[in-house]
Amino acid sequence: MATRIIFLSVILLLIDLFAFQAFKYILGSSGKSIRIITYAIYWSVPLITIAFLVTAVTGWSDHLPNTFKVILRALIFILYFSKLLIALMILIDDLRRLLFGALNLGFKDHWSLSTVRSRWMPYAGLILGAIPAISLIYGMSGNAYRYKLWKTRLNIKDLHPDLSGFKIIQISDIHSGSFLLKEPVEHSIKIINDQKPDIVFFTGDLVNALASEMEPFIEMFSKIQAPLGVYSILGNHDYGDYHPWTNTEDKHKNFEELKEMHKKLGWTLLLNEHRQVAVKDALLNIIGVENYSSHPRFPKYGDLVKATADLEGGSFNVLLSHDPSHWDDQVIKDYKHIDLTLSGHTHGFQFGVEIPGFKWSPIQYVYPRWSGLYQQADQYLYVNRGLGYLGYPGRVGILPEITLLTLQTA
Repeated sequence: MATRIIFLSVILLLIDLFAFQAFKYILGSSGKSIRIITYAIYWSVPLITIAFLVTAVTGWSDHLPNTFKVILRALIFILYFSKLLIALMILIDDLRRLLFGALNLGFKDHWSLSTVRSRWMPYAGLILGAIPAISLIYGMSGNAYRYKLWKTRLNIKDLHPDLSGFKIIQISDIHSGSFLLKEPVEHSIKIINDQKPDIVFFTGDLVNALASEMEPFIEMFSKIQAPLGVYSILGNHDYGDYHPWTNTEDKHKNFEELKEMHKKLGWTLLLNEHRQVAVKDALLNIIGVENYSSHPRFPKYGDLVKATADLEGGSFNVLLSHDPSHWDDQVIKDYKHIDLTLSGHTHGFQFGVEIPGFKWSPIQYVYPRWSGLYQQADQYLYVNRGLGYLGYPGRVGILPEITLLTLQTA
């Protein structure tokens, strides 16, 4: 661990040294006091960063408030990501100067190329670095709790008349262990209940790793109301696979506690199984699978064969599956009777652009179906952007989502 910290510190210092050249060039003609203050602020960042890394190695950081640690980690990441962009611009300019210097040696009797620092590259680097710094810091200022209600009407062929106007609320990826505040989260419960849904579905990732992370929020989320109840499934984080357990017994105990959390919430947890719910004379089949992904880095706990075993004919079939890659991998190939699949997992990367007629996020290069509604033939997939957040305590362009789906006859 100590070797890794030293290696990381060296990398960060190299980024600092390169990026510093831009500040040094731009402030070259400034007053001495301005330069001293700016340089002191600049070099305080690596000192704080290295000190924080040392506290992590020694375990002293365990005594720091969690909110402080989360915000500090995020700020360090943002600043170094911005510095990296500045450093890359300076590195490109230095390579140009080195190349021109070599060419000058070879052709010194014919012509000479300038090897002085470019006038515009330092400015370009600072502008380039400022864009993510400003946007990511802004995303931390309130977007993590700026819930957006996405309303979508699904045109269903041959829909049973008693399901016309049926309202479904979907939430996903609560990640309760990431929440730094409780009061703003309560607003999401109010939005959900204000829609007066017929049923509510939660599509996985209740916690980051530990079942205890949900304890402070049980009373809050148990207030979600719907006449037909709340049905839930597990996400990849709910299995505790990302926590350094000392033994398998502790991991198993945590998993059992996590399942108990759903009971405490009053939610019906579906573990590769299904339920049939009557809606007047219509029958709604609710199928819930454990986490299943087509990506090899995620274990395949989901078993759709088991979940649909002895499934009787219903008026409408809904599948809850945390990872949207499941839809392409199995659902639209072998389960044509599943009308609607509800997923989450991607968070929309918590970063991107969504405007009418256009949406983009880096996550789309990993998950082509990453947010909103998708359709193939008569089958639908809806990917929720997540109610909570993970890692970065904010969102830029992709806000936390509450989904309202209304069924109607095509």
